[in-house]
Amino acid sequence: MTGSFWWDLLIGAAVALVLAWLALIVALVVVRPRGGLLREALRLLPDVLRLIRRLAADPALPRGVRIRLGLLLVYLAMPIDLIPDFIPVLGHADDAIIVTAVLRGVVRRAGLDAVRAHWPGTDDGFAAAARLAGIRTPAN
Repeated sequence: MTGSFWWDLLIGAAVALVLAWLALIVALVVVRPRGGLLREALRLLPDVLRLIRRLAADPALPRGVRIRLGLLLVYLAMPIDLIPDFIPVLGHADDAIIVTAVLRGVVRRAGLDAVRAHWPGTDDGFAAAARLAGIRTPAN
């Protein structure tokens, strides 16, 4: 392209980074909760964060689930997000969407009973979290 190896490498890396970022944004749009569930996810976020921390510390769960939850906690603690927080609505919604996607996988792999045993909130909050994860509980 430019004739210089280092400039070509730098431009290629920048293009790859932008394409990866765009792919992640598209993935967030695809897995986002529909309707009022996104607002509900934002409301439940404190309880869900405590749930994730408790599940990640539970040695009875499969190692893959705990690693996934640990990586999620690291992502949430990072100051850099896929979508910057200053962007209205979507800035904070990306965290809720990623948490929802990971929670779906955890419930599928670890089971609803394991998640219920660690839930720190109310029964109504658990039912809402189960709806977000796309899991039907006996009550709904």
